[in-house]
Amino acid sequence: MTAFVFNEVNFDNHEQVVFASEPKSGLRAIIAVHNTNLGPAMGGCRMWNYASEAEAVRDVLRLSRGMTYKNAVAGLPIGGGKSVMIGNPKTDKTPAMFEALGEALERLGGRYVTAEDIGTSPQDMANVAHKTRYVAGLGDRGDPSPFTALGCFVGAQAAIKHHFKRDSFDGLTVALQGLGHVGYDYARRLHQAGAKLIVSDIDAQSVKRAQEEFGAQVVDVNAIYDVDADLYAPCALGATLNPDTLSRLKAKVVAGGANNQLATPEMGEICRQKGILYAPDFVINAGGIIKVCYEYMSTPEDGMDAHVRRIGETLAEVFARADAEGVPTSVIADRIAEERFKK
Repeated sequence: MTAFVFNEVNFDNHEQVVFASEPKSGLRAIIAVHNTNLGPAMGGCRMWNYASEAEAVRDVLRLSRGMTYKNAVAGLPIGGGKSVMIGNPKTDKTPAMFEALGEALERLGGRYVTAEDIGTSPQDMANVAHKTRYVAGLGDRGDPSPFTALGCFVGAQAAIKHHFKRDSFDGLTVALQGLGHVGYDYARRLHQAGAKLIVSDIDAQSVKRAQEEFGAQVVDVNAIYDVDADLYAPCALGATLNPDTLSRLKAKVVAGGANNQLATPEMGEICRQKGILYAPDFVINAGGIIKVCYEYMSTPEDGMDAHVRRIGETLAEVFARADAEGVPTSVIADRIAEERFKK
């Protein structure tokens, strides 16, 4: 199995990859610590019904590397890590399973701190906390999604200012994919700012709610790439910027909350060649981890909102440097992160 991990295309000199199991609760989890140069690795716990163990390994390696870059660009004193649990979050969850995960984290001695992610919740993290202190995002105030949505919104503001030379969303159309916690709050902010929304989601109730509350136009999940829109906001799963979708996309700005939006690094260059301004995902969606880090480190929260809003300033720098150097925005974002965490 170690040879499989070392040879996996997403393995990037990860410091540690741990497989955790607990037969009684049914826990099957993988914890990946990518880099701890800036501090303990921090990143959420995702629960997903992976088709195979190999797919789960691929996801945790990719996501944990992304957290290192995200945390570094966000100016946080933490490294990057991630954990995944194999199972259906709607049918397989038990408190005992998350307690078992807490025991696994405790054995790592603080090298990795978890929080909620896709398929998990603040309540799940409360169950993790029964067995370890290396967990954040607890209780009613634990949901980081409003801060992720805020970061996406200020990032989108920076993107339209750079690309369209305008400060207002009035008259702009946004194609938003994914109406989960982040996507829905982001949609609300865009609607309040005057944007017209075209939305898609696999959940019929979510799209109906957006239709009623925001006057959103609803399209099929696969049709979101074909609509006439100024901005595409991917807020579901990753890799939606790929050769097929980029050949169909009419939007000239991409600014959304999903992780790992580029199917391959080469997609960043394709965006540049097509005149599409891409707001690198790990820069624009860092609001949630900023919130979680403030909570875990007991940092006074009066500076947290301003810290999240600096995402817009960071993206403005990314866009300007990309233009000046003639390279994709994704390359510039990587460079900024590496300048920080590789020292």
